[in-house]
Amino acid sequence: MMTRRIFLKNGSLALVSLGFAPAFVARAAQAAQSRRKILVTVFQRGAVDGLNMVVPYGEKAYYTSRPSIAIPRPGTDGAVDLDGFFGLHPRMGSLLPLYKNGSLAVVHACGSHDETRSHFDAQDYMESGTPGVKSTRDGWLNRYLHAKEHEGDPNSPFRAVALAPNLPRSLQGSAPALAIGTLAQFGVRAGGATEMMSNSFEAQYASAADSLLAPTGREAFDAVKKMKAADPASYAPANNAEYPRSGFGEAMKQIAQIVKADLGLEVAFAELGQWDHHTNEGSTQGQIANRLDDFARGLSAFATDLGDRMADVVVVTMSEFGRTVKENGNRGTDHGHGNAMLILGGPVKGGKVYGKWPGLEQNQLYQGRDLAITTDFRDVFAEVVTGHLGARDISKIFPGYAYKQKLGFV
Repeated sequence: MMTRRIFLKNGSLALVSLGFAPAFVARAAQAAQSRRKILVTVFQRGAVDGLNMVVPYGEKAYYTSRPSIAIPRPGTDGAVDLDGFFGLHPRMGSLLPLYKNGSLAVVHACGSHDETRSHFDAQDYMESGTPGVKSTRDGWLNRYLHAKEHEGDPNSPFRAVALAPNLPRSLQGSAPALAIGTLAQFGVRAGGATEMMSNSFEAQYASAADSLLAPTGREAFDAVKKMKAADPASYAPANNAEYPRSGFGEAMKQIAQIVKADLGLEVAFAELGQWDHHTNEGSTQGQIANRLDDFARGLSAFATDLGDRMADVVVVTMSEFGRTVKENGNRGTDHGHGNAMLILGGPVKGGKVYGKWPGLEQNQLYQGRDLAITTDFRDVFAEVVTGHLGARDISKIFPGYAYKQKLGFV
């Protein structure tokens, strides 16, 4: 028999191995009993070329600046028209039905006003929600979770989940969050733990004298059991949804599975990289085309798979900064400034490209080379967490920032 002291020590370690912060032990999390509003964030790491993702084909300067990598105007293998001025990259055509039915919106010319062109710094600023401030210790999503805890919301072990090997910067902080590489491997990992060991471990929790620890332990194991019962390996997407066979496609499929399992999910995170195309970016074919195909098909499959459940879900995509307006000598693009974000979901007022377009003529560019920013990325985040998730005090989520501009997409 383990002593109580050793049991508590090992129990704490088991919770950490599940991804819970130690603070999780101090509060008895309640398994969610009702559907919640859900936010899914997707980070395009590496600085996607927003001008080739959401193409301003109505701008003459777009074509004069990109003689070899510009996306042709709508037509055969050209941009997928959205509104007579903007169009999607042709490999993103799977998203057009969502735009047409009003569940997909675009915010263009948005991003961080900080001048950095460092991937590391810009990603850190976007995930911390405090551009230019390197001392921020927690992420904006974690601050949202922490703020809602004090509004009386019940917690669930699956309240915040990242389908990633490591917990992203945006979810780091005092509120518990999980980083799950793959659902099939989620469970109690104690070396070569067998089911017998797991059951024995659970029994120790159940018999613990501590009135706070016992319910906490049961909730954690209940969550593991629910996920195991869902049988991730045999999951079949609904509505003939076809996810791309990629890391991103798999992540979005597993987020859909967690949503459907009603485990109390409120915030989910996924990412995909390889957007830093300094050389041979391509146009309708090539590197960016392949990445955008994966990206768009993953989002489209997710919406198709969830069906009516998308009424509770909003997906927000982001990237640390955009690319230069002019292509470089290697038929690629360098680190830029303004970019485009996609907003997808049932509550979204889509079918529109939001934001003030600054233009691409030389005298309209930021520092004479980049798409200027007219919408701060925090305005987009703030509109989602207030309009969709119901956050009340935005100053707790974005300290020192005044919510300047409601765009109206939620």
